[in-house]
Amino acid sequence: MKDMKAHLEKLRVEAEECELISKLATNATKKELFAKLAAHHRALADEVERAISSSPIG
Repeated sequence: MKDMKAHLEKLRVEAEECELISKLATNATKKELFAKLAAHHRALADEVERAISSSPIG
C-alpha cells in the first residue's frame, strides 16, 4: 500500500509539472501536448486513488 501511495504522489507531481510546462510553453503544439499529459496523469492518479480507497487494507 505504501508504494501505491508513493506512486499516487508521483503522478500528482508529474501532472502539476506538465500543467506548468503547458502554461509556460510558447509553442501551441507543446502547450497542447503537455496539457494532455497533465490530464492523463491526473486520470491515472484518480485511478490509483480509487484502488487505494477500495483496497481492504487501505
